[in-house]
Amino acid sequence: MSKVEIFRALHRGRLPGDPLVLPGPWDAVSARVCAEAGFPALATPSAGVAASLGHEDGSTPAEAMFAAVARIVRAVDVPVSADVEGGYGLAPKELVERLLETGAVGCNLEDSHQGVLKDPREHADWLAEVRAAAGDQLFVNARVDTFIRGESDPDRAIERAALYVAAGADCVYPIGAPAGVLPLLRSGIRGPVNVHGTLDGKGPSPTELGELGATRVTFGPGLQRWAALALRGMADELHRRR
Repeated sequence: MSKVEIFRALHRGRLPGDPLVLPGPWDAVSARVCAEAGFPALATPSAGVAASLGHEDGSTPAEAMFAAVARIVRAVDVPVSADVEGGYGLAPKELVERLLETGAVGCNLEDSHQGVLKDPREHADWLAEVRAAAGDQLFVNARVDTFIRGESDPDRAIERAALYVAAGADCVYPIGAPAGVLPLLRSGIRGPVNVHGTLDGKGPSPTELGELGATRVTFGPGLQRWAALALRGMADELHRRR
């Protein structure tokens, strides 16, 4: 079975309370740590990669992002999905080619640009072109940005999700959706649903998110920021002891 087939299979038949948990490595070292911990697949966060390269979130040049993803893929044997934001203005065919060159088996593609939601039908048409170019070689996770762009009505997210699934998306990601609306989203969305998890213990656990309807749980740049805080503590202690 190819890596993309393995990745797709990981999304099937998930029981409530048992979502696919995908940590977000930002470089080769963090990828190895996550894989050695036993996670069956990984999902890079664009914000975490950006921070590691010295860029603000959303300002990483495409070349730098693809190169970072390729380094992560080379570092591990498990499947890796890549957050490539809005596709960097690339035509679908070129975007797919660049992703496949990195060795990634999937991608996140968001439906807003510079803080503004894209027209959902136009975005669905673009996703359909990505799907046509990728065939079955990429697992497409279509991010739905309504909740983080001020649109709190779950029906708007469900409407967008339906268009994206019809266009060929393998999974949808209503980022920022409150935990309380997850059962409604789950009932209204066909196919796998990606939910954002937290690492601070204040939000629902992955198990709880799975019980609410999550097929898979990702953490964005959470691990990278957590690691930076740990490093800050060690650096402060080292400076204190000098």
